[in-house]
Amino acid sequence: MDWGMENRLSQLIQRDGRSLFLPIDHGYFQGPTHRLEEPGKTVEPLLPYADAIMLTRGVLRSCIDPTNTKPIILRVSGGTSVVGEDLSHEGITTSVNEAIRLNASAVSTSIFVGSKYEQETLMNLAELVNQCEEYGIPVMAVTAVGRELEKREARYLALCCRIAAELGARVVKTYYCKEGFEKVVKGCPVPVVMAGGPKVDSEIEVFEFVYDGIQKGAIGVNLGRNVWQHDSSVAMIKALRAIIHEKATPKEAQKIFDDVKVTKDISYQR
Repeated sequence: MDWGMENRLSQLIQRDGRSLFLPIDHGYFQGPTHRLEEPGKTVEPLLPYADAIMLTRGVLRSCIDPTNTKPIILRVSGGTSVVGEDLSHEGITTSVNEAIRLNASAVSTSIFVGSKYEQETLMNLAELVNQCEEYGIPVMAVTAVGRELEKREARYLALCCRIAAELGARVVKTYYCKEGFEKVVKGCPVPVVMAGGPKVDSEIEVFEFVYDGIQKGAIGVNLGRNVWQHDSSVAMIKALRAIIHEKATPKEAQKIFDDVKVTKDISYQR
């Protein structure tokens, strides 16, 4: 591995081998998502506790202070919306030169295995890897999953992750599954981070799946809505950071959450 690639990966994956990525890229297909109406305001109190933030070039330019030193994972795929015909019909929206100008530590693109546009999204990933490898920029593949619950089973997630790694992704983001997640990770020869999915009703649910996923081999999370849509978002990210970097159990994380919550929480309020 060349120095530039290794250096960028070391910015994302900490010395303990773990990572807490904070994605705020949801607006690229959802528009002004709840509590991301003002992305800069939402993310400001959370940045100290994240290892990297994932976002589009537009939000990076307009909402993030240029003095920010957190690594950037630049979302470079898009071109569809929630009101369009098919979310899987994505293309590459941002050039590698733009990623370099914006000082990105990595770029990310979605793949939709099993969808109508599977081949196109996989070729998007392959071509992006071809271009980024020339400049030592890691590509994170996002294994997007539709509404069908069976697509969150281990055999499907393992297929997606392995294909992404085979095509050259340096990191893969995928969903957690309770049964067989260790097989998903074992079959993927590059680091795996867990997606958060829709916001859940109880923070302990999040703590439990993050803890279990790490025990089964994931290096961390790329988790957004269950952090910044929470009424106590700072407490949430602190508790998650303890699980990821301090080996806290779900019960210990819950205590951290409760302790921070009762103090003056500076998280974004409705």
